[in-house]
Amino acid sequence: MRNQGYDDKIFNPFSELLDKLSIFTSSLGDDSKASRRRFDGWSLSERNPEIIKAWMPIWEWFYRYYFQVETSGWHHMPSAGKVLIVGSHNGGLGSPDTSMFMYDWFRTFGYERLAYALMHPSAWDTPIFAVPGAPVGAIIAHPKMASAALRKDAALLVYPGGAQDLFRPYTWRNRIHLANNKAFIKLALREEVPIVPIISHGAHSTLIVLADFYQQMKQFHEWGFPWLLDGNTGVFPVYLGLPWGLGIGPLPNIPFPMQIHTHVCAPIVFERYGRVASRDRTYVDACYEQVRAMMQAELDELVQKYDCSEG
Repeated sequence: MRNQGYDDKIFNPFSELLDKLSIFTSSLGDDSKASRRRFDGWSLSERNPEIIKAWMPIWEWFYRYYFQVETSGWHHMPSAGKVLIVGSHNGGLGSPDTSMFMYDWFRTFGYERLAYALMHPSAWDTPIFAVPGAPVGAIIAHPKMASAALRKDAALLVYPGGAQDLFRPYTWRNRIHLANNKAFIKLALREEVPIVPIISHGAHSTLIVLADFYQQMKQFHEWGFPWLLDGNTGVFPVYLGLPWGLGIGPLPNIPFPMQIHTHVCAPIVFERYGRVASRDRTYVDACYEQVRAMMQAELDELVQKYDCSEG
C-alpha cells in the first residue's frame, strides 16, 4: 500500500487530535445558531484533512496492537473517481471494522482524495458521534447528500443494514444482513457508479449480542411506558460487552480486543444504469441480490480461511 505523508511515529496522539478538534470547533464562535448548523451532517465542506491526519496515530495503535488487523483485496479498489463502497456493519456502536477500514483507506490514498460516509440521522443529535464524525467525512444518511457526494466524484461509504446489522445476534455474526434496504442500489443506478463491497471477519465478536427486544419495547411504549432511548434506530439489543458487562439497549460499547480480518471485494458493475433502471423494481431486486450474494460468498470464504487456521 502507498503511504502518503504519514509519519509512523506515535507521539502524544490524543493531545494532537484534541488540539485539531479545538481549532475546528472554535471556528463556530459564540453564535448558537451557527453551532446548531455545524455538525448536522448537511455539509460536504466540514471534512478536514488535518484532523484526519491527527486521528491516524490513534487508529494505527488499534490497527496494529488492539485488533491486529489483517487486510486484503485493496487492489480491487479504484484508485480514482467516484465509487459506492458498501459494507456490512459489525460490533455495535463501536463498529471497529469501520475505523480500521478508514485507516487503510487513508494510508492507501492519502488525505486529499474525497471520501465520505453516511451516518444515521440519530447520530447527529449526539455530540460524541457528530463532533468527531463531521471532520473525517461523515454526512447525514439522506439521498440528497449521498448524491451530492458522488457528484463531487467522491468515494461514498454506506452500510445498508444500519443498526439492525450493527446489533444483529451473535449467532448471525457470519451472515450478511443488509436489512432488505435497497436504497443503495437505486443510488448506484441513478448516479451510474460501481459498487465495491467490503467485508470483515472477527469484528462482530467484539461484543456478544444475545437478542433484540425492539418489538417488545415498542409495544410497551405504545402501552404508555416511557421510551428512554432513541427509538429511531429500530433496535433494542441486549448484549455482553464492555464497559457494561450486560448492555441493555443500543448503548455505546468498547470493543473486545478480537483480531479483525477485512477484505475489499471486486467491483460490481451492473448491466443497466440510469433513472429508468433505478425505478425497475424487478431489476433493483436482482441487483440487490447480486451484491448480497457476492458479499456472503466472500465472507464465507474469509470465515473458512481464518476459522480453520485458528482451529
